[in-house]
Amino acid sequence: MTPPDGWDRWTVVLCKPDATERRLVVPILEWIGSAVTAVATREVVVSAQQILAHYADMVALQHKFPFDVEADLRRQYVGATVTVALAHGDTDDTAQRVRDLLGHYDPAVAPPTTIRGHYGIDSAEKAAAEGRFIYNLVHASDHARDAEADFKIWFGEPYRRFLTQEVRAR
Repeated sequence: MTPPDGWDRWTVVLCKPDATERRLVVPILEWIGSAVTAVATREVVVSAQQILAHYADMVALQHKFPFDVEADLRRQYVGATVTVALAHGDTDDTAQRVRDLLGHYDPAVAPPTTIRGHYGIDSAEKAAAEGRFIYNLVHASDHARDAEADFKIWFGEPYRRFLTQEVRAR
């Protein structure tokens, strides 16, 4: 499922349960829209299979965390509603441009000129004290390989048509 222009100009944005609960999905996606075009969005009620595939790298690093990674992912995500956006940019650094808008993963240290710094209310320190992952509102694919993997998890074959230039031109 590779788009005609490759994955370098694509990213998948995941507005996490804390963004949904705080009704921040629209402002977050509007902010990201300053750098890329969302060609498809969808709300998803998260399954265990989706979230464990999405965070497979974290599950594999369980030994580095002082809490049960899989259990916390299940607690935070399974059955929760998230919004995912498939976004296209006009340069090969699309994923990096979006990640720059998100800011540092820890909202407490992210500049206020970033999404996490502006809207974030959690911190890595608080999350560690409570034995959980941080609530940092939003994820975006790190690079082309992750964009492809994230697309398969959150969109898949029914959304393949959105990867074509014809659809983006509309």
